[in-house]
Amino acid sequence: MASARTVNGKKTGLTMSKNKSKGTAFETLIVDYLKQFYPNCERRALQGALDKGDITGIDRRLVVECKSHNTLNFSGWLKEAETERVNADAEVGVVVAKRRGYGKAEDQYVVLTVKDFVRLLEITEY
Repeated sequence: MASARTVNGKKTGLTMSKNKSKGTAFETLIVDYLKQFYPNCERRALQGALDKGDITGIDRRLVVECKSHNTLNFSGWLKEAETERVNADAEVGVVVAKRRGYGKAEDQYVVLTVKDFVRLLEITEY
């Protein structure tokens, strides 16, 4: 959550919480990498209860949720990605999760259910 920043006793604006800042940095890392392959890729603006994932511009059938936490919670995150998939009227929801000890975007985890994996294979006609 954003909070007022104080300098010399005067409020100067808003600052992001540490966790929010960490999440934003992780999303940006992933987007910057994906732009090599999908030039229209970008971070999606927050939409509250009707959130449609963190990244857009890859394919309208795909919802991408990014997570940068100290503890992995694939089950909870996949449930969130599924809700966002429904909100976006997309076909597949995936989670890109921070892999501790690996700083490059291409080394992070991508997590999805087997059902979504099969759907992804069908969509790509693989």
